[in-house]
Amino acid sequence: MLKPTLVSPFPVRYEARFEHLEDDEAATEKGLLETLRGISEKTATATAEGHGLRSVHAKSHGLLRGELRVLTGLPPVLAQGLFTSPMAYPIVMRLSTIPGDLLHDRVSTPRGMAIKVVGVEGERLAGTEGQVTQDFVLVNGPRFAAPTGKGFLKGLKLLASTTNKAPGLKKVFSAVARGAEKVIESVGGESTTLKSIGGHPETHILGETFYSQVPMLLGPYMAKLSVVPVSPGMLLLKNAHLDLHDKPNGLRDAVLDFFSSHSAEWEVRLQLCTDINLMPIEDALAEWPEAVSAYLPVARVTVPPQTAWSEARSAVIDDTYSFSPWHGLAAHRPLGAIMRLRKSAYEMSAQLRASQNRQAIQEPRSLDDLPD
Repeated sequence: MLKPTLVSPFPVRYEARFEHLEDDEAATEKGLLETLRGISEKTATATAEGHGLRSVHAKSHGLLRGELRVLTGLPPVLAQGLFTSPMAYPIVMRLSTIPGDLLHDRVSTPRGMAIKVVGVEGERLAGTEGQVTQDFVLVNGPRFAAPTGKGFLKGLKLLASTTNKAPGLKKVFSAVARGAEKVIESVGGESTTLKSIGGHPETHILGETFYSQVPMLLGPYMAKLSVVPVSPGMLLLKNAHLDLHDKPNGLRDAVLDFFSSHSAEWEVRLQLCTDINLMPIEDALAEWPEAVSAYLPVARVTVPPQTAWSEARSAVIDDTYSFSPWHGLAAHRPLGAIMRLRKSAYEMSAQLRASQNRQAIQEPRSLDDLPD
């Protein structure tokens, strides 16, 4: 485990001037909501009884129950919000991939991890009063796919244009994109675009490091968050090839197989903003340099052996839970245009799914009733 010391003793305090509305942000928000709604309406028509799915990250590969334990002895700049005291909290973890339709896993796209921490007390974000959850929504790459909200919408429209279309051709295109991405990576590069449209390597999802990509408040400061696999069995899975041929749910099968006999541990780390010029809030494509401010450990997530996905658990987590960075403490308010746009997008998507499935979305106060 990394020692929680600081690269810089001078984290930047948040100021309102670090955030600003983008040009036509309201129009971008409207376009985003229309596009997400269109994806959900398309996918519902293709499922049994018009079943509603998430507009993005529709397919879950792992639905896990575990514990987040805040580390002891954190320095004051890190001991903020959820991380103030060395407490243990029950969590739900959802592993997924980006598309809004349920594709064969050979269509290899970036992976997501959503964590819902339960039993969190403190001053809440507006609209979550009375709740006791803190959500973290993460993707397996340190940078967001676009620098601005308009870029976000452009990429989403591309995703929407392929929803529920030509699944066989998507597998072929994904293989081509993976080959192109492999060539780029062989010379030290990386293409976020290629990965997002099917060029992600066919690797084990449990070997991935996940990132918030965009920042949030950390009390009076600003930070990004990562969740890093650290247990020995998981370290062996880093970049490990996964054969997905003729395995439409190969990622889920791999997660089920692992947790049938293994436990897992991840380290939760925070990267403080120590230079607002090098670590901007409103450029979501900017990767904050770790040489200037390293990711520092603040908590451990432990998941014991269990049935890592089941229809019963999916009926609760996939159908009645929603995950949003706007579920949580005021001390962790999301920052920047991408996070502002996500607020209404996640709310609309959850409400539409609830309407399609005639089932209320719930924000749990405990996990005692979660199916094993």
